[in-house]
Amino acid sequence: MKFDTPAADNPIDRLRIVGRPADRIEGPLKTTGTAAYAYERHDVVRNQAYGYVLGSAIAKGRILAMDASRAKAAPGVLAVVTAENAGPLSKGASNTAKLLGGPEIQHYHQAVAVVVAESFEQARAAAALIKVSYEAAPGAFDLAAAKASAVNPGMIFGSPADTAVGDFAGAFAAAPVQLDETYSTPDQGHAMMEPHATIAAWNGEELTLWTSNQMIDWSRREIATTLGLAKEKVRLSSPFVGGGFGGKLFPRADAICAALGARAAGRPVKVALTRPLMFNNTTHRPATIQRIRIGATREGKITAIGHESWSGDLPGGHADGAVDQTRALYAGANRMTATRLAALDLPESNAMRAPGEATGMMALEVAMDEMAEKLGLDPVEFRIRNDTQVDPEKPERRFSQRQLVECLRLGAERFGWRARNPKPASVRDGGWLIGLGVAAAYRGAPVQKSAARVRLDGEGVCTVETDMTDIGTGSYTIIAQTAAEMMGLPLHKVVVRLGDSTFPASAGSGGQWGAASSTAGVYAACVKLREAAARKVGFDPAQAEFADGYVRLGNQSVALAQAAGPDGLAAEDAMEYGDLATTYRLSTFGAHFVEVAVDAATAEIRVRRMLAVCAAGRILNPKSARSQVIGAMTMGVGAALMEELAVDKRVGFFANHDLAGYEVPVHADIPHQEVIFLDEVDPLSSPMKAKGVGELGICGVAAAIANAVYNAVGVRVRDYPVTLDKLLAGMPETV
Repeated sequence: MKFDTPAADNPIDRLRIVGRPADRIEGPLKTTGTAAYAYERHDVVRNQAYGYVLGSAIAKGRILAMDASRAKAAPGVLAVVTAENAGPLSKGASNTAKLLGGPEIQHYHQAVAVVVAESFEQARAAAALIKVSYEAAPGAFDLAAAKASAVNPGMIFGSPADTAVGDFAGAFAAAPVQLDETYSTPDQGHAMMEPHATIAAWNGEELTLWTSNQMIDWSRREIATTLGLAKEKVRLSSPFVGGGFGGKLFPRADAICAALGARAAGRPVKVALTRPLMFNNTTHRPATIQRIRIGATREGKITAIGHESWSGDLPGGHADGAVDQTRALYAGANRMTATRLAALDLPESNAMRAPGEATGMMALEVAMDEMAEKLGLDPVEFRIRNDTQVDPEKPERRFSQRQLVECLRLGAERFGWRARNPKPASVRDGGWLIGLGVAAAYRGAPVQKSAARVRLDGEGVCTVETDMTDIGTGSYTIIAQTAAEMMGLPLHKVVVRLGDSTFPASAGSGGQWGAASSTAGVYAACVKLREAAARKVGFDPAQAEFADGYVRLGNQSVALAQAAGPDGLAAEDAMEYGDLATTYRLSTFGAHFVEVAVDAATAEIRVRRMLAVCAAGRILNPKSARSQVIGAMTMGVGAALMEELAVDKRVGFFANHDLAGYEVPVHADIPHQEVIFLDEVDPLSSPMKAKGVGELGICGVAAAIANAVYNAVGVRVRDYPVTLDKLLAGMPETV
């Protein structure tokens, strides 16, 4: 099905099941421990052996020699695989570094060997017996030091690295009110609950991987490329994923090492990356340095806005897209953005929840607060004055929907923003200094081709098959709701099967396109199934209605079970997109409001309450959407106050590479969180009239917290995370 005209009325608009807060249909499996995650799939293949990955002890250089003789002779060991005996290995286009290193080492903890044994303990013990001699080479590990050598990467996420409209330099110089500040964000880790894990089994030249992966079709292609196999010889199965946040978009060392280990051992092998290995072996969100300049009239109208960003990656890698939202969020006739990429020898950087906007909003929305203060304007009012209904870089292109002003106004009303004292360090509650902060939220809403297969059986049960994944986002449920609404069935009459490469290729879970695009693919398949069922009983498909388990035309009705018959009916289709996504700018918007308390003596920070107001098209399931947003808000608290991969700049690795040293929010850190969804549909996005929301929820949260801390104590922190040591010297005197 081709989506190239705005969506008209369709069966989804009945909203009998879609748009309702349905419980997660896979919830009982997860709460009872019967949802089978990758490492725990003991029943899929017999005689599984265990693999243990050995990571490089240097960040850059070469392996001079490797002695694995003691490991091979250790009890229970079946095989030891290294680059020397693995056979020819290529590198997928999505991987910057090889997934099995040697003799060249590209980053710390790059996999250099996998030991296969009868038990995990035997594999781990044998890996410790491998002796590796390295020749370390000097490396670049400091973004600030490498900033001057950074280059224009050409493109970021399919858009030019640099953009310019009007005369930014001239307009900024002439502006009566100016801001010119630099901000920094640190490297961050995904720290998902489930580690990267894979079970691999060969059947001749055919490889099956039961793995934890967000993008099945992409990863199938990349694994085939890496191992030199035809794509059709590789099967991936990933029905449950215990979190990914972008860290499982592409194959990682667990998948390749499991496959190589299974081939060497001649039996199935399971590999899970240990937590201390994950932070340096896999990908991370890169650190950024960002310079923002804003010029405005004394009345608060932006006349010039410029955003420059520097980030780093391995040679051949990618830049962070921190400038992306600045191209679209606020009006201003004269504007520029610039992105520069430095070559660093740290572990590979790549996508993490809302790549680009998450880091960019951490800087931009603090800059907007600083500018509002210079102008003597309320921060909410300043943002409203600079709203735009057209793409500021391409004024001929309107937004498909844009309710940023509505989000800001409703949020201010519901949060009690009027009570905010604009003078910092003015409000106390006992020994605490109280502050309120705000930030806009923005995330693009791209669409991707997505396919599905639907079957209707003689019992009136509809089964949906698509390789879409559920990474904790609720894909099972919203896909079931879509099929139930389209086919006129109750939710319990829909079965959803996900995450298998034998199913039609979906959009996958990434880029905030998963929910909207995957359900659109199911919609397309259900349209075909409706046509088949109507024709089977002699009804005009264009006039037939599907409700309550029946297909009806006028006063005639036939049960869907009867229409399917003993042989059943099946249909498969994909949703493809025309020019609407380029003719209009598809985006999601929101506003975050935060209250913090800062201990007047110790500068410890506590978040007291949070509100997010979101405008993201039709909300397919308010309950699961709310869960997505509060999860993102929680992640934003981590980004604001604690998350930082500490770089050992002497030897080039993240020193705090476990969950003891890499701090993330816990229950005690998170206060009451409220989420409001505006009543919005977007007929330019898809027939579902929906957009994603899971990444919008993180964008702007950290800045809102930083702004609230400033309002509380009068100390402006521009280098994240906002920790008490950065506040102490400037704290107001205690009374």
